[in-house]
Amino acid sequence: MAIVWIDRMAVDTRGEGDAVVFVHGLGGTMNVWTPLLPALARWRCVRVELPGAGRSHRAYAVADGAPLSAESHADALVRVCGALGIARAHFVGHSFGTLICQHLAVRSPALVRSLALFGALWEPAAAMRDGMRARAATVRSQGLFETAEGISEFALSPSSREQQPLTVAYVRESVLAQDAEGFARNCLALAEAQGARTELITCPVLVVNGDEDRVTPLSGARQLADRLRDARLETLGRCGHWPTLERPAESQRALRSFLERQR
Repeated sequence: MAIVWIDRMAVDTRGEGDAVVFVHGLGGTMNVWTPLLPALARWRCVRVELPGAGRSHRAYAVADGAPLSAESHADALVRVCGALGIARAHFVGHSFGTLICQHLAVRSPALVRSLALFGALWEPAAAMRDGMRARAATVRSQGLFETAEGISEFALSPSSREQQPLTVAYVRESVLAQDAEGFARNCLALAEAQGARTELITCPVLVVNGDEDRVTPLSGARQLADRLRDARLETLGRCGHWPTLERPAESQRALRSFLERQR
């Protein structure tokens, strides 16, 4: 593992071969992808912590007071790839990261070989937008504790909560480890995010969703896959919104198989 700093963003890069760039979601860090790494020894894996998240709470956009958005995060990924000499890559996103990856595929199509979207959404529904605005206000006034507890309860499937205490603990601690203001600003970025022009996304896309995902329900994942020109949907049973943690072996197989087909 080698952590490098690009525009004050923490970036982990390891391995050799075709590049795979991982993009976490709200409340996540690069570690949400750790369970997938053993299956990807033949690829160059690049995990980015986005501005405002994890160790990137001092990233340029946060420090300079610029608003965060799906588009600004997509631009940040372009800069990361440029700094690392990556001209073309597979992009893997989770939750908010899937929306960012879609915008990236529209804005920089030559950079994107394929997309793999875990816990995918096209754009937030009205209820999610309202919830994100309320969450930002709560975090700014009360801190992250209640939000972390709520996410660890709501976002995981019942079987994961009952049988995977380490997964529950990880999700809670991942949220608690965020910078409160950076997290709040990313909540507002998600609240204001618009769907990408999916008709312009021509690369192959894998959509992976849990059948018990209450954050980005399976029905929305199906609708997203239907909007895309070259997409396939894989459903994981007894799984909530964090497939890489709740069903790591199945997530490994799905991603590795998809990437192998793109060689």
